[in-house]
Amino acid sequence: MFTEAQLYSPVTRTGDGDVTVHLSEEHPGVHDPVYRARRNAIAALALDYAPGKPLPHISYTDEEQQVWRIVSAELARKHRNYASAEVLTAAEALALPTDHIPQLDEVSAALTPLTGFRYAPAAGLVPLREFFGSFADRIFHSTQYIRHHSAPLYTPEPDAIHEIIGHANQIASPRFAAIYATVGAAVARLTTDRALKFLADVFWFSMEFGVVREHGEVRCYGAGLLSSYGEIEEFRHAELRPLDIAQMGTATYDITHYQPVLYCADSIAEIEDVIGGFFATMDDETPDRLRHAGTAPAR
Repeated sequence: MFTEAQLYSPVTRTGDGDVTVHLSEEHPGVHDPVYRARRNAIAALALDYAPGKPLPHISYTDEEQQVWRIVSAELARKHRNYASAEVLTAAEALALPTDHIPQLDEVSAALTPLTGFRYAPAAGLVPLREFFGSFADRIFHSTQYIRHHSAPLYTPEPDAIHEIIGHANQIASPRFAAIYATVGAAVARLTTDRALKFLADVFWFSMEFGVVREHGEVRCYGAGLLSSYGEIEEFRHAELRPLDIAQMGTATYDITHYQPVLYCADSIAEIEDVIGGFFATMDDETPDRLRHAGTAPAR
């Protein structure tokens, strides 16, 4: 089952204030002391941030900027072939820079006029309740670090490329932004961790790894697919199932591999109706009601 913490390298702070990002042994940058120090410094800036203060600006290195340029160019080509029309229209309106990594206030300045969303810094893992709950205030918590330069088209964890190229292009759609806001409102109603996890799993199979049929083709709208150089081409080989909230909230899956099962909508309107409708009405008892009914809510 999905555990948010598996996606992020743990971040700790000592009593003396030293911040450490604990990279896994499989991480491309784990044996690069310069990269590790860089990650620690960026995480420290996020930990020191408080709402109302200026967002931390990162002085990105030439290597980091080059990673952004490479990935931006490659993903732009992939999006033209595989992204949904809704995302492509939103991305055109957002107009993220391709020649440099945008600061979070730069992302917010472009995004807020479109959908009211703005970005806030995150050192790494943000607790589920805070992460999803902030959507009600149209806030998206984003990391600011960039994947290791030795593997620009791969990352074992969400980085600024995922958070910005994946999520910001998605949230720039008023229709998708409205669904995010219903997620935040739902979190305010939930009191149990079990219900919160069910919500997170439905979000995973929709806003992170959702696909939709358009003009006879399967296209992606999920941020996890939009930001993955490899998986954005492979998703059409997955087993495609119709939207089913009960299944999406209880499916077992491995986040370290391409998703073998995806849930495909027939239109953006169906995503709004089924996914948005679920988030708009979810409460603590919803998972049990769905299990007992044995089917997803009526569409």
